[in-house]
Amino acid sequence: MVATDEQQAAKAGATGASGSPAPTGTACYVYGIVPASGTGSAAGKLPAVGGDSEARVDYVRHEDIAAAVSPLNSDRPLGRPEDLRAHADVLNALAATGAPVLPFRFGTVLQDPRAVEEDVLAKGHATFVTALERLSGRAQFTLRAVYDEDALLREILTDRPDIAELREATAEMPEEAAYYQRVRLGELIVESISARREKDTADIKERLGPLADAMVVSEAPTDDGVTDIAFLVSDERRADFERTADALAGQWHTRIRMRLLGPLAPYDFVAEAMEEQEGDT
Repeated sequence: MVATDEQQAAKAGATGASGSPAPTGTACYVYGIVPASGTGSAAGKLPAVGGDSEARVDYVRHEDIAAAVSPLNSDRPLGRPEDLRAHADVLNALAATGAPVLPFRFGTVLQDPRAVEEDVLAKGHATFVTALERLSGRAQFTLRAVYDEDALLREILTDRPDIAELREATAEMPEEAAYYQRVRLGELIVESISARREKDTADIKERLGPLADAMVVSEAPTDDGVTDIAFLVSDERRADFERTADALAGQWHTRIRMRLLGPLAPYDFVAEAMEEQEGDT
């Protein structure tokens, strides 16, 4: 049930810095920040943002932190699906090593490695170190739940005899004569779906929330969606979290399709981790 996909690349990460890429030639693409001790080879063989088959992910270091970067042809516009995928794949590969990672927003480009060190790592050093410490030993898991539309309609018609009766009545009427009844039928079905979506989302939160350190609930991106929920899960609770998610997916398999993405870089939690809190210096 564990998977990853490039949709996470569009998630908001750390703001990073407003770069000044060279008008022509090679610039420096920034994926995110890791501890200097976490600069292994996990992302070194992955495709880099920008589509250059020769470009490799490397690191710019400053004291005890490092930025994952790759060379980028600054003449080439970003935003192709393969760019989003490469951005996400690099960050998720870093997260999969178990080291904390601060993902930057897609499209963070600076002029060169020196600018990355001086304008990003050096200036934000204290904030980055604190955020990495807060996220250490944790990873993001995103749960996406989507209704089986046929099963959902059957549930509604079974539980709401008034909707079933109205649906049956309008089916036997001429289209023009049944116009207002069909509008009302659509309204009742939408209301019923909304109530079920609210209840099912609450059930997911009740089952999985206690196994996570934090969660962020997002509205489902499609009409048949239940919810998207990002969970920040500690290494110690990861096995229990995944088992519980699998059990819930099995319980609901006839009515809801669930997909668990992770471990991912903490896209939905990096901003909070970087916020200055009371007592911080």
